[in-house]
Amino acid sequence: MEHPHRIDQLCCDASRSASTTDLYLCENSPPHLRSQNLVSAIDDTLLSRQDLADFWTHCGADPQITTDHDSAYVASNGRRFRVNLNRQLGKLAAVLRPIEIAIPSFEQLQLASSVLADWSSRSSGLVLLTGPTGCGKSTSVAACLEWINQQRQAHIVTIEDPIEFLFQSKNSIFTQREVGSDTPSFQQGLRRALRQSPHVIFVGEIRDQETAVTALQAAETGHLVFSTLHCHNISDAVERLSNLFPVESRDSALLILSKQLVGIMAQRLLPGSEGRLTPVSEYIQNLGATPQWIREGAHQKIADLLSREGEGNQSFLQSILTEFRAGNIDENTAIQACDNPDDFDRAQRGISTRVN
Repeated sequence: MEHPHRIDQLCCDASRSASTTDLYLCENSPPHLRSQNLVSAIDDTLLSRQDLADFWTHCGADPQITTDHDSAYVASNGRRFRVNLNRQLGKLAAVLRPIEIAIPSFEQLQLASSVLADWSSRSSGLVLLTGPTGCGKSTSVAACLEWINQQRQAHIVTIEDPIEFLFQSKNSIFTQREVGSDTPSFQQGLRRALRQSPHVIFVGEIRDQETAVTALQAAETGHLVFSTLHCHNISDAVERLSNLFPVESRDSALLILSKQLVGIMAQRLLPGSEGRLTPVSEYIQNLGATPQWIREGAHQKIADLLSREGEGNQSFLQSILTEFRAGNIDENTAIQACDNPDDFDRAQRGISTRVN
């Protein structure tokens, strides 16, 4: 299919800047870019309804009847974009996010490489990446899958909405399936994946009880499962998972989760020096008393554990303090990123925030 000329040119131009994270389009409005977390107009030229209609059609949506649609777009220069098509007061609109071509390593992402490498080497279990929209969860999962691709001989099945990174099989082989075009839903794709002889499964997001149950069943039957949640931190993620299950089956589901969870990593992106975004993260490994707290729904005890140093876990406060001391973020950014600004002040002065 021929590329929609005007929007394709905007995509090609946007992909040349490493700092561009989103492209906003709406009929009868100028195109806008989000760069270094700030939004600004590219120029004063208004996009026409035909511009948007051609783009919607190219992405597989009907501009006459579709209201919302997720898709992917490959610009004429080969750059891939994740696309959300939507309507604004009846007008056609779209938000596009450029997807990196090269899959970065743990080190390039400034993540806890030894922790993620350990999790990615497991033969079974559930690994969760969590955080707000746009914090890099998908990129972190891609780094895990690429590590497996290079280090292990495995069959990796992904169910995504839409497919973002395209993997080239190395030591492992990939089956990548897109919700909508290859499978009707995350739930269906995940259930079918269990019949495709996988070692590793990535389901793009756990959104409902059925997907959560199937992900746990997949982990319980000997598969390594990666997924994401939209949650602020780790204790919120555990609580969110718990609340997906009805009261009558929650205890049995939490028992399985306590046995199958490998670990959870939550991440955020903060404005850093020289206009770059700096990642901070917290992570917890399902060791020691953590399985018991998961079974009991003791979310506050999990949060308290993260405040303790030297137990194989890391809190956001510890990560923020490290980036501040390295000069990657300024003091105001560090304070605003903390759930409790007083904790940062005490930590900066060397006063422990440990909860006994």
